[in-house]
Amino acid sequence: MNAGSGTEAEPWLLKTAPGSSEYSMYKDEAAEPPVLICQVGSTTLRYDLRAVDDLHRWLLEQDDWVPLGAADEKKPAAEGTVEAFGRSADNPIGGWYGLRKGYRGRFGMYLPPLLEALGLVVMTHDARNNSVRAVPAP
Repeated sequence: MNAGSGTEAEPWLLKTAPGSSEYSMYKDEAAEPPVLICQVGSTTLRYDLRAVDDLHRWLLEQDDWVPLGAADEKKPAAEGTVEAFGRSADNPIGGWYGLRKGYRGRFGMYLPPLLEALGLVVMTHDARNNSVRAVPAP
């Protein structure tokens, strides 16, 4: 994994928690709203950039390990997971952080490795059922 600078020219090069898939992310702060662009093969996902700070803050409040619970948009998210937070009406933006209809899910798969690269969380890296825990911001 390469931490990169998070720009389109130097994206963060990341791997999913089990290490089985590679993808890249970069931020576009000029977009309205500012976005994280996640490139997984030929698929482009977009998440509201506030997700980074909001997820970190929420994980700090949990003060424990939280399951990732990754699920695509059409499947329900297990309660108490990172995925559920990413689509909850109770999160700071009142719903989905994913911005591209049909591709709004997988928040629990793609956001935690970015937070780990940024030094904001520690994560398990098992074949399945991974969890994440916040560390105070550096």
